[in-house]
Amino acid sequence: MRPPAFWDTDAPRSSAALTRALLSPLGWIYAAATARRIANTTPARAPVPVICVGNITVGGTGKTPVAIALLDAAIRLRRTPAALSRGWKGKLATPARVDPAIHTASDVGDEPLLLARTAPTYIDPGRIQGAHLSAEDGADLIVMDDGHQNPNLEKTLSIVVVDAVAGWGANKVVPAGPLREPVRAGLARADAVIVMTPGPDFQPDCRALQLEELEIPVLTAWLEPGNAAPEGPVLAFAGIGRPQKFFDALKASGAKLADAISFPDHHTFSRADIERLRDLAEDHGATLITTEKDWVRLPGAVQPGVTTWPVRATFAEPARVEALIEMAVERFKAQG
Repeated sequence: MRPPAFWDTDAPRSSAALTRALLSPLGWIYAAATARRIANTTPARAPVPVICVGNITVGGTGKTPVAIALLDAAIRLRRTPAALSRGWKGKLATPARVDPAIHTASDVGDEPLLLARTAPTYIDPGRIQGAHLSAEDGADLIVMDDGHQNPNLEKTLSIVVVDAVAGWGANKVVPAGPLREPVRAGLARADAVIVMTPGPDFQPDCRALQLEELEIPVLTAWLEPGNAAPEGPVLAFAGIGRPQKFFDALKASGAKLADAISFPDHHTFSRADIERLRDLAEDHGATLITTEKDWVRLPGAVQPGVTTWPVRATFAEPARVEALIEMAVERFKAQG
């Protein structure tokens, strides 16, 4: 979905405030249902430690790059990690191991294909069977991409990722705002917070993010491009949680942005979409460019004609990432 303008605190007050007020009762019902589900579910214990990389808002925080960074760190620590995802919009019967050589985004979802480039990746909406399958295949640590509000699987360590600029938006629960649950409730179950900033020089406002008094680790990270800025004009398109972040990053890297086209998150690109994008690129004399997450959702025949611009999560203090993994392992051992 594309986030509505009234979710943003910068939205015009007159109309946005009224819309939020009208939708707030539905948000209260949604929050109560989430709280009740979490309180009434006894999580199943996995055979190995589980690190959950989740968020409190709907999309666009950078969970998947953070999950990939944790997988990389675990590999550096000589562990054998696996990634676990619900496989959003995938049609493959679950639980299943993702095979990038044969599976497409329509089979397993876009995020699992990205995770599978780093470590064995499993999809399972319920998470429990996927966790057992990964352990049976030899994983000694699971990094779960999303699932902070999913109580089915016991989490050894819960990490909440938040965007330093967007923050908690209008601080209302969906549909009145971008929150999946009230901020205090979400942070109360967190063992660490990762604040995603626009770059290394940005200082997040921890007071505004309600992080100032937390007695848990708060790490800072940002997304850096894996490749140099492409030469010549580019026509960028993206169907992610916050497409503007991608467009801004391209411009900051020095790319000549001829135009930028947004699509809803997890958008399935149609033939009409592709033809429209090609026509616009031709009009501008530009090259089509998109995110890795969008690129894997393109039809195979289209992919060679579209440039992908990979990004990676970079941490201000990389050693603290490895410390989180070691914390999860030691906590799992202590729990017996």
